[in-house]
Amino acid sequence: MKAIILAAGKGTRMRELTNELPKPMLKVHGKPILEHILEGIAAAGVHEVFIVTGFKAEVIESYFGTGEKWKLKIAYGRQLVQDGTGKAPELAQDFIGSSPFFLSYGDILVRPETYQQMVHRYNEDYFSGVLTVTGSEDVTKGGLVFFDEKFSLKRLVEKPSPAQLDELQRDGWLKSGDTAWYNAGIYIFRPSLFDFTAKLQKSPRGEYELTDAISALVAAHHPIAGMEIAGRWVDVRDPEVLAKLEKEQS
Repeated sequence: MKAIILAAGKGTRMRELTNELPKPMLKVHGKPILEHILEGIAAAGVHEVFIVTGFKAEVIESYFGTGEKWKLKIAYGRQLVQDGTGKAPELAQDFIGSSPFFLSYGDILVRPETYQQMVHRYNEDYFSGVLTVTGSEDVTKGGLVFFDEKFSLKRLVEKPSPAQLDELQRDGWLKSGDTAWYNAGIYIFRPSLFDFTAKLQKSPRGEYELTDAISALVAAHHPIAGMEIAGRWVDVRDPEVLAKLEKEQS
């Protein structure tokens, strides 16, 4: 298994913190966020990683180099136009070849064992991928995910509007008191993902959305396993989250 990490964005919500550094290079407990991710992926037995860089690419590329220090082989590709998460993984298509692969955003922190748990879930059956989720009763947080009785993916609704939420409740997808599952932004895929990213059209917000490719996979009857992330899951989205993380024990 290999890995792709998407680390091209500037992270504008970090304000002046990302004037000189790309967001994945902001430090938590003395180490860049991206380094925590790489260590977790390496501990799961993955040693070949492709990092998609963009904003201040040279900061990431010079820090991690070839990856030797982490017992990794790291390759890079620059996303020159930040036009969404749907097309970014394609930079790594030749690198991935026929291997299954992790796909993670470069600003999400989880416990290191989460990556090993994902590999275990992936191997439980013949799956085309694994989509991780976190649970909440607040239905306005992000991408809503719905599963069948085997916790395989049935439907994904990206950033639902109030009207969509009403419709989901009316049609029985959302039931009050049930846990709402949110897309946690760490995946495993087979290379068949690229058949679907190749066909993407831009979304109403003018971007190629990875979640549209995942929905197309499901529509084409590719089984995607769900997995709840146990314990820590942090989307390091703004300075307040970063400050809170720094106060925690590592």
